[in-house]
Amino acid sequence: MEFWLPVIFAALMALAMLIYVILDGYDLGVGLLLPLGNAEEKDTMIASIGPFWDANETWLVLGVGLLLVAFPLAHGIILGELYLPVAVMLLGLILRGVAFDFRVKARDEHQYAWNMAFAAGSLLAALAQGVMLGRFITGFAPGAMPWGMALISGLALAGGYILLGACWLILKTDGALQLRAIAWARSSLYAAAAAVVLVSIATPLASARIAERWFALPTVFLLALVPVVTAALFAALWLLLPRLARREPAARERLSLVPFLLVVGIVLLAFYGLSYSVFPYLVIDRLTLWQAAASTAALQVIFYGALIVLPVIAAYTVFAYRVFRGKASELRYD
Repeated sequence: MEFWLPVIFAALMALAMLIYVILDGYDLGVGLLLPLGNAEEKDTMIASIGPFWDANETWLVLGVGLLLVAFPLAHGIILGELYLPVAVMLLGLILRGVAFDFRVKARDEHQYAWNMAFAAGSLLAALAQGVMLGRFITGFAPGAMPWGMALISGLALAGGYILLGACWLILKTDGALQLRAIAWARSSLYAAAAAVVLVSIATPLASARIAERWFALPTVFLLALVPVVTAALFAALWLLLPRLARREPAARERLSLVPFLLVVGIVLLAFYGLSYSVFPYLVIDRLTLWQAAASTAALQVIFYGALIVLPVIAAYTVFAYRVFRGKASELRYD
């Protein structure tokens, strides 16, 4: 139990963060794309995420909560190092929440301001999360170079979220907006590819131990499948999107889920590569998950609570997506 409980909680925390990146990633991406739509399209774009966006953030709360209760020592170090980007992220999420509710009640002359506030909140949250990822990968190293890498990571992650959001709109909309979403996805594809390449290069450079894990024989041949399959998914998306735009609406609809699934596959592979690189460290080359873990007795109590909480969160997430499946309908707040 002393060995396995920290591993189980690290896996649960990683799973929560992965689900958050996918689910909240697409609605942050839709927020970033919001200024590009006209008035009617903006309402449809918001409607496509309306039933989900708030609940999606539950997975972030769960991941941070597991870090706090299961790995208190790592929680203090990580959030202490990331105090500024975490504050910026929370500011962005608060701004999104306020703008989401106020935009529909605002007078026509104020609609533009609230739409821009929603987009600005999405941008702040996306950039802050990318900076946090960059700082984590570089082991919170001081100096201009690590911070520069973190800022580039922020821009790259925002680009990846835009691709995820555009593919969500391909799935949830039709007509002219769906065609525009396909064009947005094609434009953002290169930024998302750059994000994956950036993380792939920066991660082994951040630590000699990580570089050894990736490039040592014979594991390098097995791990080579990760970038190869990732490149294949990007290529499939690059080939699919222009063909999707040329299809008739009925034929396009049959394939509308495929771009989103391809991007989810890319996220899964990138997350696997990152997890493989850092395991078993919670702070790279400084603190392992066993060193950071709470006592075994405390983890046992938390584990029983997790057995209740996790299925409930998963159940209402699945239920919400099932109830609101299909194309986005008219946005209503009453």
